[in-house]
Amino acid sequence: MPGRAALAAELLVLERPGCIWCERFDAEIAPAYPATAAGRLAPLRRVDLTEPWPEDLADVAKERVTPTFVLVEDGQEIARMRGYPGDAFFWGLLDDMLAKLTGGADASDPAI
Repeated sequence: MPGRAALAAELLVLERPGCIWCERFDAEIAPAYPATAAGRLAPLRRVDLTEPWPEDLADVAKERVTPTFVLVEDGQEIARMRGYPGDAFFWGLLDDMLAKLTGGADASDPAI
């Protein structure tokens, strides 16, 4: 989406068609993610690596490994998780990423 303004924080999901681990993430995490504290703090934004790189992500490095999760705040990369580690490990790793946001956000905080 050319010219799209980035949210204050968002979790990019870098993916490509046919990616089995992307499909697993879609089945295990994606349906519930928007209703979680993490989802409210950093909504998902999907980026198909077979499409042109979005202009508003010019400062975010491209990736070959899919899926890759990139936490972005005000257009700047904060943290990156390469690959999908399964639902048992995803949330803990994501919490570590979210703690790096300005203000040290805690996704387990129900006030978020």
